[in-house]
Amino acid sequence: MVPRLKALCMEKIGQIMRERFGYENPMEIPRLEKIVINMGLGKLSEAGKENKIIEDSVNELSLITGQRPVVTRARKSIAGFKLREGASIGCMVTLRGDRMYEFFDRLVSLALPRVRDFRGVSPDAFDGSGNFTLGIREHLIFPEIEYGKVDKVKGMNITIVTTAKRDEEARDLLKNLGMPFRKN
Repeated sequence: MVPRLKALCMEKIGQIMRERFGYENPMEIPRLEKIVINMGLGKLSEAGKENKIIEDSVNELSLITGQRPVVTRARKSIAGFKLREGASIGCMVTLRGDRMYEFFDRLVSLALPRVRDFRGVSPDAFDGSGNFTLGIREHLIFPEIEYGKVDKVKGMNITIVTTAKRDEEARDLLKNLGMPFRKN
């Protein structure tokens, strides 16, 4: 079974992008490459609860994405933050292929509309190379997470990597895929 957005991307969005930007080669048409979700946990000050917080975060992120995340560790010690080298500081997952399209579809159609006072995502969050980063304050917006079972509300960064060369092409691709950009 092909995800809904992947089929839409192959059939209609490629044609729209080809007409708008005048691509000659079909491989020039921008497409989603990967989505990286990073959940930073900040300073884990409570001794003994560190493993439980990391474990809960890994379980919640795997529920959201359908893939087991990797625990990220500190590269070096920073005394000011009371951080030791090798300490667990978060978790992340990289989605590609069908899982990427399914996650993007759930993000756009289910999760983002659940954000309180949502007026759209910023169209200026591109990095100059066609990649888009979105910050979410509460992971509770995803329907897979049960509100009653969450001890601590966590935020996450979602980076959408495209094959577009310029931000304008990537913005058009994401808009055609259904990303609700704010009107300036």
